[in-house]
Amino acid sequence: MADLETTNPETPHAAHNGSLKELAFFFLRLGITAFGGPAAHIAIMEDELVRRRKWLSREKFLDLLGASSLIPGPSSSELAIHIGYLRAGWAGLVVGGVCFILPAAIMVGIIAWAYVRFGHLPAAAGLLYGVKPVVIAVILQALWGLGRTAVKSWALAIAGAACLLLSVAQVNVVLILLAAGAALATIHGLSERRGGKPKATPVLSLLAVRRGARAMHAKIFPWVGATGVAAVIPGMWPLFLIFVRIGSIVFGSGYVLLAFLRADLVAHRAWVTDAQLVDAVAIGQITPGPVFTTATFLGYLLRGPAGALVATVGIFLPAFILVAISGPLVPLLRRSATAGVFLDGVNVASLALMAAVSYQLGRSAIVDWLTMGMAIASAVLLLRFRVNSAWLVLAGAAIGIAARLARGA
Repeated sequence: MADLETTNPETPHAAHNGSLKELAFFFLRLGITAFGGPAAHIAIMEDELVRRRKWLSREKFLDLLGASSLIPGPSSSELAIHIGYLRAGWAGLVVGGVCFILPAAIMVGIIAWAYVRFGHLPAAAGLLYGVKPVVIAVILQALWGLGRTAVKSWALAIAGAACLLLSVAQVNVVLILLAAGAALATIHGLSERRGGKPKATPVLSLLAVRRGARAMHAKIFPWVGATGVAAVIPGMWPLFLIFVRIGSIVFGSGYVLLAFLRADLVAHRAWVTDAQLVDAVAIGQITPGPVFTTATFLGYLLRGPAGALVATVGIFLPAFILVAISGPLVPLLRRSATAGVFLDGVNVASLALMAAVSYQLGRSAIVDWLTMGMAIASAVLLLRFRVNSAWLVLAGAAIGIAARLARGA
């Protein structure tokens, strides 16, 4: 074990030399400029940290992405937390996550204040019009680079294609990830058994891991199965518990988050209306950074600035705890042949899900000749000239606002 840790430059022990200041600056900037949702955030991290800064290898990035996809919570935020831990240990874990989340939370809090004060959402159509086609190009660039690394065999290619079809068919995200990993691990185990090597049954091993993970999850978050509190304007503690509960069980996109929020806050407790909830999710999606900052908006509506802080901490806290538990286990998974194959399957499935999301985003982003031209130009600048994606996002925002103003004139 000691030999492995001293020879592997990507263990957290070796990564402690990473600068906290550099880490904080990068994730603060990402939190300000990362429009487009989790797929875009992941693509920008890959472009900046794997291609440009060489902070980690593409293989390691894929492993962290797979690990983030397997636990509940905001996947891009959890990836930032994982990278912070890899780069600068436990302090980096906190700094990476907080610096990515904080800018978006502040922006959403300011918008929530304006919403309460003026009764409507600030206009953002022009901004999104220009940013979305650029984001599509950024995601495609990441899919191309990560896909070449992740698809190591025909079995992985077939698994990725199957996962893409299942995602289009709207099969549960977690089921797709686990099925891909378990199927490939089972095939690997059977092939080794035919070769005469004694091996524990992979499916039974994976079921044992799943049971253990569920038991650990129940110990850490005992309130997950609770029905909650009475349907009144909440106190701070009930508000905190509700958002911790949601943050500890929600997998998937902002649309999945919307379903959980509606069940808890509208249908069950009547704390907010459907219209307020839709506005909250819209704000989480049009601002840069994690979509889970929807909680900041709802917390402000319910209890003002203090409520915004409590709701934000509540919904993101499980992500920090789960990454702290699972992060050190990722290198151990790689040292086991069967577990490594399982993680390869999860990685390919994660990319397939990302591809399905990019297709859905593309249909809503490329709506005319200008947006098509912006997407193509952005792809050329990224792939051929390796222009920094953050500058392209800002340029897209400026072009979108200018185009909408010109059409309105």
